[in-house]
Formats: sequence, structure tokens, C-alpha cells
Amino acid sequence: MRPFVYERATSPEDAVRAARGKVTANLPPVQAPGQFIAGGTNMTDYMKLDVMRPEILVDVNGIDRNRYGRIEEFDGGIRFGHLVRMAEAEEHPAVKAKYPVIAQSLQLAASQQIRNMATLGGNVLQRTRCDYFREATWACNKREPGSGCSAMDGINRRHALLGTSDQCIASYPGDFAQALIALDALVETQGPKGNRKIRFADLHVEPGNTPNVETVLEPGELITFITVPSGAWTRRSMYLKIRDRQSYEFAVTSTAVALDLDGDTVRDVRIALGGVATRPWRSREAEDALKGKPLTPETASAAADAAFAGAKPRKYNAFKIPLGKETVIRALLETKNMEA
Repeated sequence: MRPFVYERATSPEDAVRAARGKVTANLPPVQAPGQFIAGGTNMTDYMKLDVMRPEILVDVNGIDRNRYGRIEEFDGGIRFGHLVRMAEAEEHPAVKAKYPVIAQSLQLAASQQIRNMATLGGNVLQRTRCDYFREATWACNKREPGSGCSAMDGINRRHALLGTSDQCIASYPGDFAQALIALDALVETQGPKGNRKIRFADLHVEPGNTPNVETVLEPGELITFITVPSGAWTRRSMYLKIRDRQSYEFAVTSTAVALDLDGDTVRDVRIALGGVATRPWRSREAEDALKGKPLTPETASAAADAAFAGAKPRKYNAFKIPLGKETVIRALLETKNMEA
């Protein structure tokens, strides 16, 4: 691990100032010399692997937890401070009762030890990456733009089918983010240019020609709150995760579903796909295939086909298409049978 400076911020303003102070060029946040750290469950790994080389780490755990470590219900939704731990959110009574897809997406992530430490703000910003990114001897456009992508013709079983480019096919690994994009969440940030609100659906970007750019955030911009609006679909919701083993493993495929039904007819539906895309992925095509129709095995299958119509498989990950479709179908039919 390379030498670095450690600072502990006591306010969002302090954190932004400390992280932004080292920026001397127009860099994406992941390559900026100043980086935020909270749970530290990813950052320290990358530093040990020498794939991230921050000059300064700004610890945000000293920021007021009475404000930024709280979960607050309000008329129309629920609001999470960025310092709320994953384990706190998954066990919160209102989250479990009214937003089960959120609780399940957190319960199925990582290990209990990690969830006890990791914050919600840090979790949604975990890097889109693969084994070639983590091993510095392999070419990786995300780590070193222009060096090439070893995964294209390498072992790409875990890689993305949706939102890929000829520069990068790494899949976004998070679970919580799939629930957030399905439920139209909003993030609030504080940065060098002040405060702003960003639709969660707009926070992450596809790799395109710049896979080293993963979000629309600026260097030194800190997520402060995540807000999820309530709706007729939030109680009847679930997260289904298919993985190689039952604990501490990324999704091979996953689906976040939220349903509003009139009898068997779909009034509204939200569908997000995990493990198969380069960013948190909401499938509007699958939703459109279901709205206004009865939810049956046949219509669920049509929605699953629509979800993967644009998939671009590589040599070793084509199996994710039929598996992903079955994941969507199962999630839809199991959610239909939930008590709302």
C-alpha cells in the first residue's frame, strides 16, 4: 500500500473541502487524489491491490450521525442518511414492512460483518469492476484508460450483457442499487458547487468510451441522503438473487420487482436487473410488456424476453440470458403472491 494522508471530517463541508483540495486536473471521482472513506470495505482492498492510489483519505464517520446516520419516514416516503449502516437499514421495522425489496437487497449482500460496517452512501458507489480490474498486471480500460480490456476475450462468465461497450464489459455488483433504481430513488449531494439532487437512475453511467467514469458526481462531491418515495407498489416488492453460493457472493443474475395489482391485472410494475449490466439497470421494456395485462406465467415470460432483448453475450456468459429470464419470471410470480 502506498503512503497517504488521513483526515477525519466533522461536517460535509469539511469533507468536501479536504477531498477537493488535492484536485489539480479534470478527473473522474474514482481517479481523484482525494477519496472519501466510511466503512472502508472496498477502498482499503483496492489500495492494497494498488489499483486505487489516493493521496488523501477523508474519513466521514465523524460527521453528525444524529442527522446523517438516521432513517426517517415522512409523508410520501423514507429518507436514509448516507452514514446509515447496511445492517441498520435491513433491520429497520418500516423498511422491512413497507419496502421489503430494500430490506432483502441488503440482507442478501456481502456478509454480516461487512454490512455492520458498510454505509448506504458508500455501498451505492462501489466500483463496477471485474477480476481483471483488480489484478494490476492485466490490461483494463477502467483502471488505465486506453490500455485495453482483457475480459473481452478472457474469462467473462461474470460479466455484463447489457449496457456494455467495446471498452468495458464489467458488471455492476451491487444489490441495494437495484432496489433504489426500481423505486425511483433520489440522492442528495454536497460538493464544491453546492448542493444538488440527482435521480438515482441518472447517478451511474454506462462505460461507453470512458469506462473510468462511473457516475455523474464530481471529485469531492459527497452523497448526503437517499430518499425513496412510497407508492402502491412498495409493499408488494421483493429482491431475488441467484448466485453460485448462498452467502457472501455477487449475483450471477438478480431481479428487483415492485408491483401494483388490480386483482391479477398489472396497474404498475418496476423491474430492475442485477448481475447482468454495467450499471444499476431498470428494464422499462419489461415493464411496458406487462402494464395493463394480467400477470400470468405467459405475460411474465414475455416481460422477461423484453428485458433481455438487447443482451450482447460473450463467450462464457451467454448462459445468463436464459437464467436471467427465469429470474425475472420467478420474481414476478412470487411477488404477485405476496400480501400487500
